[in-house]
Amino acid sequence: MGLKLPKRLLGRTGMEVSILGLGTVKFGRTAGARYAAPFELPSDDDIAELLATAQSLGINLLDTAPAYGTSETRLGAALAGQRDAWIIATKTGEEFDGVKSRFDFSADHTLRSVERSLTRLATDRLDIVSIHSDGRDVGDIEAAGAIRALTRLREEGTIRAIGFSGKTLADGTAALAFADVLMCTVNASYSDEIPLVRAAAEQDIGILVKKPLGRGLHRPEALAAIAAVPGVASILVGTTSADHLVENANSLCDGANAG
Repeated sequence: MGLKLPKRLLGRTGMEVSILGLGTVKFGRTAGARYAAPFELPSDDDIAELLATAQSLGINLLDTAPAYGTSETRLGAALAGQRDAWIIATKTGEEFDGVKSRFDFSADHTLRSVERSLTRLATDRLDIVSIHSDGRDVGDIEAAGAIRALTRLREEGTIRAIGFSGKTLADGTAALAFADVLMCTVNASYSDEIPLVRAAAEQDIGILVKKPLGRGLHRPEALAAIAAVPGVASILVGTTSADHLVENANSLCDGANAG
């Protein structure tokens, strides 16, 4: 396979991430996933094939979360012996019990959550840990202690960067005050957060784009336009199909070359 995706600097973090990253919610959770088409959890062999395909394409960024069911645990097993080849982004704050989510942004929960993610992912450090917001005021999240806890973990070297995955332009804007990385929604039917991407880039904050295909509503051809937005470092696409991953990579690169 000849295609190798380019890498971009993720803001001030010093990390270089592939322009396409692999989202892994579909590795561990089907309930409440709200995708356009139903899907089944992949087998261990499917995950191994998908990760091998991702590596062959030059993808080095994996996105997961405690709220993604068994995703962290399955990734930890699949990445045995190859941890250094990947940049791993996970989250804290949201817990999913199989039926509904609950949110806890206290310092104690944040520390426990990160420790659990380290165990599940079978690693001694995490590259990015993002606050998995429920849309409440960012000041309330800060008062609860999550940012303080993540700052301590960053200082200790347990995590490399603090991220924020919000719900609105307003809470993403508020997170500019503390985040090293922002997860922003940009796709063919939603462009409200493009000014936020640009504002973050001006402050050297790295941008990861989530929901770039609108949970399956848009075609891969839309990815190149997102990659062209100034400040975007990587676009996270979730899939369980190696063929779909290759299609996404080809569409992104073909569109960029055409532009």
